[in-house]
Amino acid sequence: MKIHRLFTIQLLWLSFFLNPAIAQIQPAVISQDSVQLIRTDSAIILAPADTVLPGQKKPFVKAQRVEGDNKAFLKRAVIPSAFLITAGIYTMQGNGIISSFDLRDARNSNFAEFSTKADDYLLFIPLAYMYGLNLFSSQNRHETSRQTVLLIASGALASAFVWPTKVLTDIDRPNGEDHAFPSGHTAYAFTIATIVDKEFRHKSPWISVGSYTIASATGAMRILNNKHWFSDVLAGAGVGILSVNTAYWVHAKLTKGKGLNTTYFTPTLLPNGRMGMAMGVTF
Repeated sequence: MKIHRLFTIQLLWLSFFLNPAIAQIQPAVISQDSVQLIRTDSAIILAPADTVLPGQKKPFVKAQRVEGDNKAFLKRAVIPSAFLITAGIYTMQGNGIISSFDLRDARNSNFAEFSTKADDYLLFIPLAYMYGLNLFSSQNRHETSRQTVLLIASGALASAFVWPTKVLTDIDRPNGEDHAFPSGHTAYAFTIATIVDKEFRHKSPWISVGSYTIASATGAMRILNNKHWFSDVLAGAGVGILSVNTAYWVHAKLTKGKGLNTTYFTPTLLPNGRMGMAMGVTF
């Protein structure tokens, strides 16, 4: 067996091991909806835009490609965020099922000496692996530059809510410092986690689970550090989720879905038996 044929077989095996979903792509007729164009040295293959891409767990659907759906925005952003912020305000009361004061007392009884700086840095971990995934995976929903714009816009929206609200409410923190409500650390942690969730949820739900776990841990440490009430953390989470979804919703309305990451490359076997590259494009 010639060396180039042996090399070809190994590359082909590796490509199917890493990207098993490439075998699922089937020819399709062009319709009004998006299609994928797969180019090789000797063929052009059209496939439905919701075809599962290499390494992707679930197919894209129209609601994922375009974030401007009003009902989805209400369901995924407004209602969960309103619930978290309302729950945060509710826990400010001295009575009820859950009270921020009771949790503060439990913290002082069991973790009085707890102190860490990890909450200042932990929230950035999902951001680091989001950009890392951009380098090693073609499954990010938006192009990296567009991701960055959405990140900045989401952070600006979160800041526009957090800092004026801190001044207007003028609630003291459990350690006696001022400007407690809502938690800025938690808001930014959930801002980052929600962006990672939107960009890579379709690749693996565990990416989203990991991101939200880190965001929740950031909020928990703010409480354990005696820097925030439970109410501050709940409201901060709601602000972060709402800010990202609002940024994506407005972006989709203005651009009609432009900026999506629409291409990927993968090794493939050509009809003549030689090794080539396949490119998938959604447009």
